[in-house]
Amino acid sequence: MSKFWKPGTEKPRFVEDEEGGVLFYTSASSSSSGHGYASVERQRQRLPVFKYRTAILYLVETHATTIVVGETGSGKTTQIPQFLKEAGWADSGRMIACTQPRRLAVQSVASRVGEEMGVKLGEEVGYTIRFEDITDAELTRIKFLTDGVLLREMMDDPLLSKYSVIMVDEAHERSLSTDILLGLLKKIQRRRPELRLIISSATIEAKSMAAFFNSSRRLQGRDAEGHGPRKEPAILSVEGRGFNVQTSYVEDPVSDYIRAAVSTILSIHDKEPMGDILVFLTGKDDIDAAMQLLAEDSHHKNQGLIVLPLYSGLPRADQDLVFSPTPRGKRKVIISTNIAETSLTLEGVVYVVDCGFSKQRFYNPITDIENLVVAPISRASARQRAGRAGRVRPGKCYRLYTEEYYVNEMSSDGVPEIQRSNLVSCVIQLKSLGIDNILGFDWPASPSPEALIRALEVLYSLGVIDDDAKLTSPTGFQIAEIPLDPMVSKMILASNDLGCSEEVITIAAVLSLQSIWYSGRGSEKELDEAKLRFAAAEGDHVTFLNVYRGYVESNKSSSWCHRNHINYHAMKKVDDVRKQLRRIAQRLGIALKSCDHDMQAVRKAVTAGFFSNACRVEAFSHNGAYKTIRGSQEVYIHPSSVLFRVNPKWVIYHSIVSTERQYMRNVITIEPSWLPEAAPHFYHRQQLDPRLHS
Repeated sequence: MSKFWKPGTEKPRFVEDEEGGVLFYTSASSSSSGHGYASVERQRQRLPVFKYRTAILYLVETHATTIVVGETGSGKTTQIPQFLKEAGWADSGRMIACTQPRRLAVQSVASRVGEEMGVKLGEEVGYTIRFEDITDAELTRIKFLTDGVLLREMMDDPLLSKYSVIMVDEAHERSLSTDILLGLLKKIQRRRPELRLIISSATIEAKSMAAFFNSSRRLQGRDAEGHGPRKEPAILSVEGRGFNVQTSYVEDPVSDYIRAAVSTILSIHDKEPMGDILVFLTGKDDIDAAMQLLAEDSHHKNQGLIVLPLYSGLPRADQDLVFSPTPRGKRKVIISTNIAETSLTLEGVVYVVDCGFSKQRFYNPITDIENLVVAPISRASARQRAGRAGRVRPGKCYRLYTEEYYVNEMSSDGVPEIQRSNLVSCVIQLKSLGIDNILGFDWPASPSPEALIRALEVLYSLGVIDDDAKLTSPTGFQIAEIPLDPMVSKMILASNDLGCSEEVITIAAVLSLQSIWYSGRGSEKELDEAKLRFAAAEGDHVTFLNVYRGYVESNKSSSWCHRNHINYHAMKKVDDVRKQLRRIAQRLGIALKSCDHDMQAVRKAVTAGFFSNACRVEAFSHNGAYKTIRGSQEVYIHPSSVLFRVNPKWVIYHSIVSTERQYMRNVITIEPSWLPEAAPHFYHRQQLDPRLHS
């Protein structure tokens, strides 16, 4: 029984994975030849999850919550929503929701399921991510969306009444939104006993999740009249479809994992049979550096290598390259962040190179600084990464750390994001849903009291909550309605009084993206020169306005973007987000006005939102050190900022990135006297007075 594709035989149109692995094969012949549907159906029936179809449907029928522990390759993400639809859970206008922690996964799973069902994406099967809604209110029956988007839907429909079943996928990633969502869904279930939940994941601690959802402790079994589904959760384990993966470790710790990764790639390419290589690095900078090293390597060694990056901000066209089949006689090297750990499946990968690190968010509520830190991964993550090599045939995983370190020093599981994040956005979301007792909220993992208190303090100083910690009207409700960080939302509200809403909405749209600059390999010098053409003395936010103005004046031309080292896809996205933010602003009664060239109004609006991120340059500092006003932390302007080396006296930053130093990203100059005006609760004048006019 040939269950798997064997190299040398005809390649299947799709290779499936429970994490929503999607492949876009362009061989139209197999779908137009008349037996395309039959071959898709055969593919579906070959998946391990298929033989559990009846069991899954029975458990969903009889239990309020079903926990599906699915090994890699079982097919649960794409198949379970289809099983539910076939069984009638989407009849009578009802909908089935399936959430993912990552946007990229939402888009690819939805495309995959639409293709399997033979329907146009956005009709019967659709998806919604922030600022992009590909669904039809009348037609969509299966909807894929991020956890965060489903949370926002609760603001209009607190009981999520249009959904009959909600499947929370990749729950083991324990993202901030996933944990809030799980806590809220547990509450919704009490009010809507007919709602079914499916919690699915590759490596979830099923028992603790079952204990969290077990509301039957007081009320054994079904409800008092004996109707409705059983309250205690059911657990179903679905076998995977992985091949054996041989793991190798380094003998001694490596000092530079990027160089070690590159030499491992070249050594695999030299010595190992054909098969694609997936490399895990920590972020875009690492990925660019590795691609640069591979490009510089002597030509003969990496002939036949197709090197492709994969990270969340990647344009759609570049994502599609990663998913397309490898040309004959070539070997694909995909250099990825941990996005490929669970959310996406890459068919054809036989070799995995794992650097042992990932970028993780760590928030210190005492200093009020949230860092994106390169930190060691957990053993659970290491196992997920290795599993990516055993998809199509036996594979190999090369770990760039020692076996002793893996066994004795690596933590077994990661820390849930809720315990290492700034909780400002999370608190405002709960408040807007009418949950006032934040400390008493039922969390799957409790956040630190310090982080909650700091979040309440910041929201109070932003004027979002009042003395009783209730949302203020209208400010609090308006800020809750804008799907952005509350500080950015406050900046937009402040722009109404300052008469610069058009400019501030543009800035907010740019800040919602990772970067608008295009840094090709080896073109750092040209990029710096391009930035100088737009650089504004006031800082990065005003520079973004200059870029956007130039983009509009060029008639939104891609060649103009290319000439100026600007990412054209990012600018198109800025335009889309800007249109949506303008619509939201109008709905909230914000007048769309331009201040022309009065940049003081714009800087005051930024200060109104980000006053808590104010810093002052250190007196007599020769190395450009700044001190944060709150917490007196030492910080520096990031080299990518137009204010790098300019060192103005007072600045406000948008975020901090931590490498060997704490770097401020997206920095703007301010006047210190604006701080107590913007936030009298936060800055007592005497706190600033000695330094106000220095």
